[in-house]
Amino acid sequence: MKRLGWYLVGLSIGLIFLAVFLKKKSEETGTSFCYFPNCRVLKELRSKPVSLKDYNGSTLDSTLINAYLTAGDVRFRESDTRAEPCAIYVVRHEYEGKSGRLKMANCVDTLYILAFEPR
Repeated sequence: MKRLGWYLVGLSIGLIFLAVFLKKKSEETGTSFCYFPNCRVLKELRSKPVSLKDYNGSTLDSTLINAYLTAGDVRFRESDTRAEPCAIYVVRHEYEGKSGRLKMANCVDTLYILAFEPR
């Protein structure tokens, strides 16, 4: 029983050290740890240049697009992640009191905005 106590003390000290170390490292380098599918998809979408070539809707600005790609909610049921040649993603987000959906094509080197539906 005494060994278990010492094990738990050492484990807790190690976890606290690890949490402090990883937090400091992520703040210095700007890295983020994305393990959930929503976070990973948004991180991949943010890493590519955005093109409005195929978009014919209302005006979109870079602030609005950035808000969707930073804090949006990827709607996997509405998305077609296996589409060829580019996966289609639908991102829903509430921005400045207005909600909407942004539909985009994730190609190999560019992210194309296809549609924006404000609600």
